[in-house]
Amino acid sequence: MKILFIEWASFGNEDIKEAFIAEGHTLLCFPFSNKDGRKDTEVSQELSSVLQKTVPDVVFSFNYFPVISQVCKKEAIKYISWIYDSPYVMLYSYTALNPCNTIYVFDKELYLEFHRAGIHTVHYMPMAANVERLDRIAGQTSNRQLPLLYDISFIGSLYTEHHNFYDRMTSLSEYAKGYLEALMAAQMKVQGYNFIQESLSPVLDDLYHALPMDPNPDGVESREYLYAQYVVNRKITGLERTDLLTAITQYHTLDLFTHDAAFVMEHLRNHGTVDYYDQMPLIFKQSRINLNISLRSIKSGIPLRAFDIMGSGGFLLSNFQADFLDDFVPGEDFIYYESKEDLLWKIDYYLQHEEERAAIAKNGHDKVAAAHTFRHRVREIFTNNAI
Repeated sequence: MKILFIEWASFGNEDIKEAFIAEGHTLLCFPFSNKDGRKDTEVSQELSSVLQKTVPDVVFSFNYFPVISQVCKKEAIKYISWIYDSPYVMLYSYTALNPCNTIYVFDKELYLEFHRAGIHTVHYMPMAANVERLDRIAGQTSNRQLPLLYDISFIGSLYTEHHNFYDRMTSLSEYAKGYLEALMAAQMKVQGYNFIQESLSPVLDDLYHALPMDPNPDGVESREYLYAQYVVNRKITGLERTDLLTAITQYHTLDLFTHDAAFVMEHLRNHGTVDYYDQMPLIFKQSRINLNISLRSIKSGIPLRAFDIMGSGGFLLSNFQADFLDDFVPGEDFIYYESKEDLLWKIDYYLQHEEERAAIAKNGHDKVAAAHTFRHRVREIFTNNAI
């Protein structure tokens, strides 16, 4: 199979390319800026020219881009995309209906939303890990034991940086502020179900006045969707992550790897950002406990971070996401927490039960290696898409 790979600055580029080649496919690359996602005449013309010259069997990209879909529709070439971001507003473009599309999302509940609407170009496929690459890092295949450097680690955004649209709304009415604060406080107590989007209508006009956001001309997303997913849920995630990290540092030293270098608190070591390919797997391998605190806009899906942790042989302690239960066994492959108190209890427990912790980490690693690598996903893609 000849694949034209839309190459932009996404996570997983090298892993999926390695998987395509290992599975016997021929790979061509098309450099792309994800800022060109909706409409760009120059990109359209260039891509059309490349497709006509190379005649690939399929075009593939991480995340979905309407401009790519429109060109593939015109040139009658299959376009396969795999979305790992959440939220992802371009999924709601009318172009998602193009018959050339096969769009994979990693969140089963999001897939069901489209399925119930009668949209059959959107499908469910969980994320993956390149376990062969992760095992090669620091010579794990030689059975050399890496020293454990960290008791508890978290790698991720605190949404205190440029992602924080909520705090830009300085002109919100007192009523709207109080309503949103109460709504966020209630949502933070609930795991496994998000009710923000359906609860915003009483303050939608206030939100628009404070921070105007309009649906895209080629999309069906609502204002409720935009404010829920890009504003309120990100704020909740930031509050929740800060609250949980603060609670942990009351009892333990915590190692944080994040964009916000100014974030400080007692018993927290902020290491700043880390490289995804080379440094992050080592942190997962050398931490007794790796935290996953999912972005609240993810309905039921397993974030890429969780696959990377398990694929690296790290011990995963995560909030509850329903899709875990399809492929992994709690208490055997990973551990989930149900509340802040439960999280603190489980941290204490697994720091004191090293053999049990190590066995769970190994089980998670082996299960990802057996069924959830990028090579498995590539096979699944082409099994489902007879080309």
